[in-house]
Amino acid sequence: MAETHKTWVGIDVSKSQLDVYAHPSGTSFSFAQSDIGLKELIATLRSMSPELVTMEATGGFEASAAAALTAGGIPVAVVNPRQIRNFARAIGVLAKNDNVDAKVIALFAEATKPQLRQFPDEQTKQLHELLKRRAQLVEMLAMEKNRLGMSSGAVARNIKQHVKWLSAQISDLNGDIENFIRNSPVWREKEDILKSVPGVGPVLAASILAFLPEIGKLNRRQITSLVGLAPFDRDSGYYRGRRKIWGGRSNIRSVLYMGALTATRCNPVMKAFYMRLIAKGKEPKVALTACMRKLLITLNAMHKNNTAWSLQHSCC
Repeated sequence: MAETHKTWVGIDVSKSQLDVYAHPSGTSFSFAQSDIGLKELIATLRSMSPELVTMEATGGFEASAAAALTAGGIPVAVVNPRQIRNFARAIGVLAKNDNVDAKVIALFAEATKPQLRQFPDEQTKQLHELLKRRAQLVEMLAMEKNRLGMSSGAVARNIKQHVKWLSAQISDLNGDIENFIRNSPVWREKEDILKSVPGVGPVLAASILAFLPEIGKLNRRQITSLVGLAPFDRDSGYYRGRRKIWGGRSNIRSVLYMGALTATRCNPVMKAFYMRLIAKGKEPKVALTACMRKLLITLNAMHKNNTAWSLQHSCC
């Protein structure tokens, strides 16, 4: 009986085009990044019955294609571009163009079998947009405040007006985000659990709801690895390097940083944990990273058990 080969498909995504490579057949196609092109892509992939279709995260250009394929019943994984480039170097592929990239992605999928992508529902997408817009405004506000320190006269007055407007917009968005969550019974309950922890504010709670749907569904090692808070060894022979965190979801880490920083001041459990690490000689940055990890593990355990925070969570 002849062996049945599984088909692994890589898609190189650009703003206007989708370059497709099927492994091991070696066939390749190109489709327009449009409604018509996506329909043609889905029809072609259905005829192949691929084991997995994989594409890189390209700043949002992949979102519509990945969502369309998932809705069409085709298994899709979206992976970090850095992983693809490292894999390409490992197998000796130094050239880089659309066709080569699609082939490397397909080979990467066969070799590593990445997890299927879970796509957010419409409500979660809207919360994503609100949080992304808030992050953009916060970044603009920081830039304008930096410029204000180097400006004077009419320019300074103009910047002050813009700073005032940006601050008002951020305040309005904070209200929109809070109302959006409170209008959903499921999200309202989850937010109440998250915000019961001293140090967890509305931005951190909303970010976890929007960008970390896996919370409460994974164990402590899996959730810290997913976010990028699991320390990796740097040992070789007799050499023992410093452990470092790497990869993961940087948008969650950035808000967890602020949450952990606040918690070391107002959360008795986290404050004692932080001071204990400092007393042992840990650098403040290392101690704070450990607090981020402890805070995430605590939130994960609370979601898994559907319980609000209490001092008993000091053992998490």
